[in-house]
Amino acid sequence: MVAQKHAEPSAGKPSSLLPAQKSARKPWIKKTPVEVVLDQAAKLRSQIEERERELTDLHKQLQKFEEARKIFESP
Repeated sequence: MVAQKHAEPSAGKPSSLLPAQKSARKPWIKKTPVEVVLDQAAKLRSQIEERERELTDLHKQLQKFEEARKIFESP
């Protein structure tokens, strides 16, 4: 059996030169440097909050292990 080749409409042309097709993507809006910095700061704040939550969970787990260690060490 021989595989059939299908002719591509963009044969030899980069996709950026083709007319834009309808898509569900939003148009790109250029941000000012101030907006970029504020967005980065907000992203860092959210990452810090998430890691602080993880840290408190780890502290609670450590406390439980230390309580268990005290029980095992007591005569």
